[in-house]
Order: sequence, then structure tokens, then C-alpha cells
Amino acid sequence: MWKTIKKILLWLIIGQFVYIIACIWLNPPITITQAVNVVKGYGLKRDNISYDEMGPNIKLAVMAAEDQLFPDHNGFDIKAIKKAQKFNEKHPNRVRGASTISQQTAKNVFLWQGGGYFRKGLEVYFTFMTETLWSKKRILQTYLNVAEMGPGIFGVQAAAKKYFNKDAKNLTRSEAAQIAACLPNPKKYTVKPQSRYVAYRSAYILRQMNNLDGDPDIEELLR
Repeated sequence: MWKTIKKILLWLIIGQFVYIIACIWLNPPITITQAVNVVKGYGLKRDNISYDEMGPNIKLAVMAAEDQLFPDHNGFDIKAIKKAQKFNEKHPNRVRGASTISQQTAKNVFLWQGGGYFRKGLEVYFTFMTETLWSKKRILQTYLNVAEMGPGIFGVQAAAKKYFNKDAKNLTRSEAAQIAACLPNPKKYTVKPQSRYVAYRSAYILRQMNNLDGDPDIEELLR
């Protein structure tokens, strides 16, 4: 019995490592979140595209909205985590997250939604592995292809087609900011029809995008 368990664990370890390596070049065939959406009846609309096909505006919008230090950190924004912990201690009914794009990519590709210490521990591991083995551009590309951006809508190409009837590379700054604004809760914060939160948040994201203009590390990732 114990030998069987050890063999299973060994194959799981080998399997996940091979999958992490494979995802350097290959897009995930399906994620747990996507599968759950199908089961719940939301369907699955997605269209994986290359990094160049995404265009600069949506890349900048997502970094401005979700992780402005993305080019510089090693997968974890320690200052943001500490701020979130202090906020959550004072406001237990208004939990604030501090996940980087790297952490969100690890969660979306390899894990499932929701909290819990076990899932968070796995997220730390997969974040470390992707930051070690993948490039920053590959992490951002993968995130922009697998992130949910509406009920059953995954990735920037599917979102751009659904909301603005255009390819992701042709999104304006305003359109990209609206899509980025829905990311915290894409089923609740709708782009079309535009929810009040998306209207407010997208205006903030646009200002942050302007502030990030000219940053050499950001500019490098936009190419």
C-alpha cells in the first residue's frame, strides 16, 4: 500500500514538473476554472493568441490594474501583501488581495479558484516555478490567454471580440482598461453592459497607464 502511494506521489511530482516545462511553449489545453465554467453552463469562449497578437494596450492595462511591479519582482509583492494583511485585520468583511500577475497565472493554469491554506501553499510553489522557468513575457502572455474576462469568456482575444468586435491588438487604451477593470470579479463587474464598478475602475486604470508610460522595464514588456 505504502509503495503504491509513493509511486503515485512520484508520478504526480514528475507529471507536474513536465507540465510546467511544456507550458513554456504550449498553451494549457484547459484549466480547472474553464472546466468548472462549462459544467455550470457558462460555456467556454477562448482563442489563444501569441504575445505579438495581443498588442501593447491590453498588456499595459493589465499591469496598471493588477501588478505595476510585475517586471521587477520575483513573483511576490511583499509590500502589497503586508498592506493587504493590515487592511484585512481592520476590515474582516472587506477582504483585499495582493496577488501578483505571476500568482494569478499560477492559480489559473495549475490550480482552482478559492482560498484555503492548502491552495495558497500550492500557489506559492507554482509561482516560484513559473518565475524560475518561464520568462516574464511568457507569464504575461499565458495570463492574458487564460484569465476569465466575463462569464465563460477567457483571454483577451475572446474578450475583445465579444465586447468590441475587434482583435486584441486593435484595442484602444480605453477599451483595454475596461477589460482589465473586470478582472477582480468578471461575472459581477460586466464590461457590456458596463457596470458602475468597471466605469469607475477603468478611469483609474487609464490614469495609471499614463503614469507608467516611459518606464523602461514596462516598455520592454510591451514590445
